[in-house]
Amino acid sequence: MASSVVMKAPICLVENENDELRVNPKAVNILEKITQPVVVVAIVGLYRTGKSYLMNRLAGQNHGFNLGTTVRSETKGIWMWCVPHPSKPKFTLVLLDTEGLGDVEKGDSKNDSWIFALAVLLSSTFVYNSMGTINHQALEQLHYVTELTELIRAKSVSRSEEMDDSGEFVSFFPDFVWTVRDFVLELKLDGRPITADEYLENALKLIPGMSRKAQNSNMPRECIRHFFPKRKCFVFDRPTKEKELLVHVEEVPEDQLDHNFQEQSKAFCSYIFSNAKAKTLKEGIIVNGSRLATLVTTYVAAINSGTVPCLENAVTTLSQRENFIAVQKAADHYSEQMAQRVRLPTDTLQELLAVHAACEKEAIEVFMEHSFKDDTQQFQKNLVADHVLQSFLQSQFPIEDSILQSDKALTDGQKAMEAERAQKEAAEKEQELLRQKQKELQQVMESQERSYKENMAQLHEKMEREKKNILREQEERLAHKLKVQEEMLNEGFKSKYEAMGSEIIQLQREIQNSKEQHKSLAAKVFDGFGNVLLSVLPGSGKLVGLGLKFISNQMK
Repeated sequence: MASSVVMKAPICLVENENDELRVNPKAVNILEKITQPVVVVAIVGLYRTGKSYLMNRLAGQNHGFNLGTTVRSETKGIWMWCVPHPSKPKFTLVLLDTEGLGDVEKGDSKNDSWIFALAVLLSSTFVYNSMGTINHQALEQLHYVTELTELIRAKSVSRSEEMDDSGEFVSFFPDFVWTVRDFVLELKLDGRPITADEYLENALKLIPGMSRKAQNSNMPRECIRHFFPKRKCFVFDRPTKEKELLVHVEEVPEDQLDHNFQEQSKAFCSYIFSNAKAKTLKEGIIVNGSRLATLVTTYVAAINSGTVPCLENAVTTLSQRENFIAVQKAADHYSEQMAQRVRLPTDTLQELLAVHAACEKEAIEVFMEHSFKDDTQQFQKNLVADHVLQSFLQSQFPIEDSILQSDKALTDGQKAMEAERAQKEAAEKEQELLRQKQKELQQVMESQERSYKENMAQLHEKMEREKKNILREQEERLAHKLKVQEEMLNEGFKSKYEAMGSEIIQLQREIQNSKEQHKSLAAKVFDGFGNVLLSVLPGSGKLVGLGLKFISNQMK
């Protein structure tokens, strides 16, 4: 059963002391207990802009994340609060509040960039909080987004050191929400009312011209449009016009806050609760608390080692850990079910094989459910070919001995009878015994054939799902690029429109190649995996399971 946790207060997830990042083991322990999918909402922005207040509202509390009441930045590092999702009971809401960007007391501005990058990597919804309006200055302050191409890699360094892989960011980047606090303007454009979303999109339009100033101003606009296809904007009035109350806004009863601010806060929370998705990685890999713990540990370790956090490396680390655990879970399930269902020595071989087949099918389903990116089928091969599933049967020596003792008693009795009966009757009995042995051996072989087909069927089904996920991601990237390209043309940036043409053609080729490669890969995988499965059939001399041992001893 998927499980969540209930935290009464936030805890520091990533500590930031002396410009050095460190993952808090206590926070990791909390995450590892969460087996539910996690909806991760992270908020970043300049210090003293009211980020923590919004996160407390998402947690359904007035207190929790430290709001601070002075000019000093109160939140250091990244703080985490895991709460039950208010509208999705099968999910856990993970709130990440980050230290304020641009703190003048910091010694290293690079530290801000890493906090920003980690918030992007860990979240499924990324909230950028600012004050006043979305103007040139506000966009300049968002220069951190332009640095992401230097701070994050989609693919491992060895594969991408000669190329810019930022085009793949859209496959795993979070949804983007811009919250504008203390907004005093009217939402109007050219004399007509507009929505907050239209206000944001208008602010993200590129500035005409080829001057260095125009190019620098356009960089954050382009990055937001390229990296974050799903964007949303909320504007907030001042919580209260009374400065004394504003300083301690968390102590003010909600009904005493500005009415518009109350409604705006409710709209923001409602949107997050309804629209924020579970954290997923490329190819539709759903992240639970335990996986999130592995990701944050892997990313921070990369940063501290002086390398760039890489999604591909993180997923590889995660898959190795998860697949090993998946094998153990599948084997444990098989052993538990066999222990409950097998009633030796009274069961016939046919009944024993039927129970084995049912338990093995369930075990494979358990493995498929908990494994991912087992591209070479290494772990599934271990599960089948290295007798992991049969470890239970192999350990049941007392049970096996009871079967063999029964068989020996039967054989002794037959010998006594044969001494008294005519040779013809003995020959007939011998023939009958041989037919029975052949029948049982045939049953074992048929059981193994069914096992082979079951493994292949489940593997094929999983590969089909993974193929659909890959193609869906690629087609979503293509649709997004086509949309941005059209916007470039409409805004008069013909050179940028043409430059994107080659990217689009390349992506179209990748989609076609993915379709073709999947067919050849499937055939290659099935051939290789099929050979492994066939190697455990009786004809190869590798006898699998107690039933085969039983036949082997009878045939001696």
